[in-house]
Amino acid sequence: MPRRLRPEGLDFVRTAPVRVFFAREVSAPPELVFRALAEDVPGWARWFPGVTSAEPLDGGAGREVRLRGGTRFRETVLAAKEPEVYAYRVDVTNAPGVGALVEEWRLAPAGAGTRVRWTFAADGSVVFRAVLRLARPGLGQSFRKAVTRLDRRLSG
Repeated sequence: MPRRLRPEGLDFVRTAPVRVFFAREVSAPPELVFRALAEDVPGWARWFPGVTSAEPLDGGAGREVRLRGGTRFRETVLAAKEPEVYAYRVDVTNAPGVGALVEEWRLAPAGAGTRVRWTFAADGSVVFRAVLRLARPGLGQSFRKAVTRLDRRLSG
């Protein structure tokens, strides 16, 4: 059953009870990476392994994302500052135990490429927070695989 989450702002990436982040350098320049994140929302399903579909809503102010296994998110874009940051919060989800969730993608030049940093900030039930901490290695693997696939798409 869909549930409305607490509407946190961008500062939640620094204050959330559970924060995990991952970083990786890619060969594509920041402008291309930003466009793939913010402007080609349906393209996420082609490079992010867990995403089965992603659609922009409200002229790009929101997104509807579906993951493998049936999890769904309705999101609000909190920041889209090219080419530095793309961030969104989850407003509604069918995932159990979640109280608030914000994701931030920070991009910085790294030579001719980009340093991509993904922060996953969340709050929820005690069980949800514990599961999220245990899931950190899997989230990291998913991030690395996604960013590698994205870099191949942008470079090829």
